[in-house]
Amino acid sequence: MSITIKVENLSKKYIIQHEKKSSHNETLSDSLIQGSKNIITRISHPFRHSKINEQIQEEFWALKDINFEINQGDKVGIIGRNGAGKSTLLKILSRITEPTSGKIHINGRIASLLEVGTGFHPELTGRENVYLNGAILGMGRKEIKAKFDEIVDFAEVEKFLDTPVKRYSSGMYVRLAFAVAAHLEPEILVVDEVLAVGDALFQKKCLGKMEDVSKQGRTILFVSHNMGTVRSLCTRAIMLNYGNIIIDNEVSQVVDQYLSYGLKLDGTAEIVWDENHAPSCEEIALYGIRLLGSGQQVYAIYDAAKPINVEISFRVKKAVRGMRIILSLLTSDGVIAFASTNQNVMDNQELVPNNYVTSCLISADLLNTGHYLVNVHVGIPGVKVLIQGKEYLGFTVEGSGGHGSTISERWPGVIAPRLIWSLISEDISC
Repeated sequence: MSITIKVENLSKKYIIQHEKKSSHNETLSDSLIQGSKNIITRISHPFRHSKINEQIQEEFWALKDINFEINQGDKVGIIGRNGAGKSTLLKILSRITEPTSGKIHINGRIASLLEVGTGFHPELTGRENVYLNGAILGMGRKEIKAKFDEIVDFAEVEKFLDTPVKRYSSGMYVRLAFAVAAHLEPEILVVDEVLAVGDALFQKKCLGKMEDVSKQGRTILFVSHNMGTVRSLCTRAIMLNYGNIIIDNEVSQVVDQYLSYGLKLDGTAEIVWDENHAPSCEEIALYGIRLLGSGQQVYAIYDAAKPINVEISFRVKKAVRGMRIILSLLTSDGVIAFASTNQNVMDNQELVPNNYVTSCLISADLLNTGHYLVNVHVGIPGVKVLIQGKEYLGFTVEGSGGHGSTISERWPGVIAPRLIWSLISEDISC
């Protein structure tokens, strides 16, 4: 299979300017005097180049020594947290930005949909921009005309074809831009998170089109934060972090590693206390709470289709009977998604001094897309509060709402369970 894209030791450096901070000892009068001096200098020497405020330059490497190859027909997801270097990489591949060092070899025409407005001239009409984009891709007028009706039908902007695109809504802009990029038959289609601007129905339509494009042997590079969509569309993924490739492999392995990276980047999925700082009372002390995913690994980001195990470790200091641990899950808005207690495993037994671990398994396909907080409360119902409830951990769920669909969209409500349905055919011939 032929190589469509080859990247060798690719790096991109930006220079960030910072104003030099004033000394903490500088008074208001000092600042006024310095400002007056700067004004006088400008009046006296209007053509002299001088910096009124001293600047400090900082080097920022958006990408550092990136190497990979992509074959013809590959469907590759580029994933990573904000600031990982995804968009910079796509801009370099699309010839929008020049690399600082390294080489890229591209075999074939490339069509890019990176930001709302990329590739369109705002003063030209939708019709004119279709022909302009086709010309940029190296297509003749006859080739573009042959695809024109198909593009317009897909974009659903027929009424506004002769309106300057600067008057388009962001949704209309993206619909037309994607239709042009997907239908003018580039060998390589590059799509950034921009599809999120469209509605769910249009996103589904775009994903279906990208599937069709890939079946024709064309290459797709797709950036998204929605891991469900990446899993469904791509066969391979590259994960970036701080400008470096962390893993380049089969899509499921890369997505799993990306999800596990949540702990390292967020630090919210596990908490461990020492004896001096643990939430405690006379009877017990908590010494750890953590969120476990597949392989008993601590994650802070979860695929909605995977279960989550909340593990609570505690130490009984003095024999206690009737104790309950209550787990409450709250949305980021403070709405309680549900609450549960470990009463079924306690069975009113007396716990003697020792270390214990209790776990609560949150089923797969239950939670909706969003961020959640874990509240843990300990007490003896109707008798005594041992440790007052508090939000200790937070985690994110991604990719819910896609039951039986190629697109993952956020459904209404706090939970999005995969419920069991049935279908019975009734004989109407009787």
